[in-house]
Amino acid sequence: MKQICTEQLLEMGVDIPDVDVEAGNLSGGQRQVIAIARAVYFGARVLILDEPTAALGVKQSGAVLRMVAAVRDKGVAVVLVTHNPHHAYLVGDHFTILKLGRQELDAPRAQVTLEELTHQMAGGGELEALSHELGRG
Repeated sequence: MKQICTEQLLEMGVDIPDVDVEAGNLSGGQRQVIAIARAVYFGARVLILDEPTAALGVKQSGAVLRMVAAVRDKGVAVVLVTHNPHHAYLVGDHFTILKLGRQELDAPRAQVTLEELTHQMAGGGELEALSHELGRG
């Protein structure tokens, strides 16, 4: 079991120095990556990740995003829910923004710049109206 775990993690680009360590003793980023690797190993065809980098530092977020990209490249569909446009743009192929249950944006990566995605995620027209209202626009 330990050998399979080590081999599979290394194949997926995950470096966990000691597979005997309980998951609760790993960093937040390591736990996220382990959870993704476990799902893929057991045959997941779709992963829904809700704010997987929310409580992580830059380095740990990078490890999770690298794992998301690797899983995506293996053909697993990944739905990444995030409030961070930079993270979304790094790994996303298609972007959908929902506001109060309504779709505000639905576009492939080729049709959206990071600036447009950031603007839409920040509130778009509402943010511009607020800026004007506060005399900052």
